[in-house]
Amino acid sequence: MAAYSLLSTLFIQSSSLPSPFSRFPNRTQKLLPTSKPSFLFPTNKLSLSPLRSLVPNQTKNNANIKSDSDYLVSSALDSLFLLCTSLALSFSLFVADVGSASAFVVTTPRKLQTDELATVRLFQENTPSVVYITNLAVRQDVFTLDVLEVPQGSGSGFVWDKDGHVVTNYHVIRGASDLKVTLADQTTYDAKVVGFDQDKDVAVLRVDAPKDKLRPIPVGVSADLLVGQKVYAIGNPFGLDHTLTTGVISGLRREISSAATGRPIQDVIQTDAAINPGNSGGPLLDSSGNLIGINTAIYSPSGASSGVGFSIPVDTVSGIVDQLVKFGKVTRPILGIKFAPDQSVEQLGVSGVLVLDAPANGPAGKAGLLPTKRDAYGRLILGDIITSVNGKKVTNGSDLYRILDQCKVGDTVTVEVLRGDHKEKIPVVLEAKPDES
Repeated sequence: MAAYSLLSTLFIQSSSLPSPFSRFPNRTQKLLPTSKPSFLFPTNKLSLSPLRSLVPNQTKNNANIKSDSDYLVSSALDSLFLLCTSLALSFSLFVADVGSASAFVVTTPRKLQTDELATVRLFQENTPSVVYITNLAVRQDVFTLDVLEVPQGSGSGFVWDKDGHVVTNYHVIRGASDLKVTLADQTTYDAKVVGFDQDKDVAVLRVDAPKDKLRPIPVGVSADLLVGQKVYAIGNPFGLDHTLTTGVISGLRREISSAATGRPIQDVIQTDAAINPGNSGGPLLDSSGNLIGINTAIYSPSGASSGVGFSIPVDTVSGIVDQLVKFGKVTRPILGIKFAPDQSVEQLGVSGVLVLDAPANGPAGKAGLLPTKRDAYGRLILGDIITSVNGKKVTNGSDLYRILDQCKVGDTVTVEVLRGDHKEKIPVVLEAKPDES
């Protein structure tokens, strides 16, 4: 803009000079001298006498002819100098690069608050650790009978280590015949299932990707979380690219049921950060960008975020992932019983867990717990009702699972049962699940 202003000034000033090449000069008007910047024009004074020499039948003396000739030469030099200056400026603007041209453009600087800058930085630093998982299932075409692989679901996950291990929810990969993992740079790899824990809804996959493309997510701690602190959820809702939602921790030590087995998951984090379909398996981060949970479920009849989301705490996830990576399975102790729904026991007016079945080859069967059965006349004979384990009161199935989660395979626990009208204490040696042994 400065260059164009300079050109305009030069043209305006030059227009005040009479042109020596005018065909019809004014014979009677006297030309007044004009002031010019000394750095643009010669410092000698120009003769401004009328150009009578150009008008026919007009007499001139030798002095006038000489003066008019000097004027013509000076005016021609001034015009030539002005033309050269204009051409030089035009050429400099033409050959100038974009960086120089951008100096003429005035833009308003973008101003972000400190918390906004921190959020932007958190998203940029942790996005490379979040992956997109596609669940493929085998389907047979009803017309051609061809066997095809079609997507039956999708979700999110995150890179756990440089060995290519990816952590997600079990319900994201459930029923898959093939799995695809897409990294942040949009490269896609086939994934293999390392192991999964249906009870806690956690699964570990592995991709054969270059180590320089794998960005493990920083793992934090969930034991010291507080209600009200900020949290951030990154995922791929509705199949979109990486998105970020923010919120706060609205509750701690919640309990939800596993989507696969119905077994309760304790100490779950409740957040109001939007968690939509496709966010499952994605990370929940604290304000430092550390992993504090896996986004798992929402409480919503419509299936969309309603401000009540749940995440499995990272302290629970870390122990499960370590076992899955080392052994490919999670060894969790069981009593080896099937029990009645809590509502059925409440209708009986008692508190505890009613044993429906106790296989003879299971821990409870070996210890002598009695199942529910019918006599020869078809009458229902109630089995043992478990009221406590190791002195801890049991009022429903969730209490029983919570106590067993604190035990290990091979531990001997004291099970107190209500049998008929009296109570008995029975020692039981806990064992692993048959499919995990």
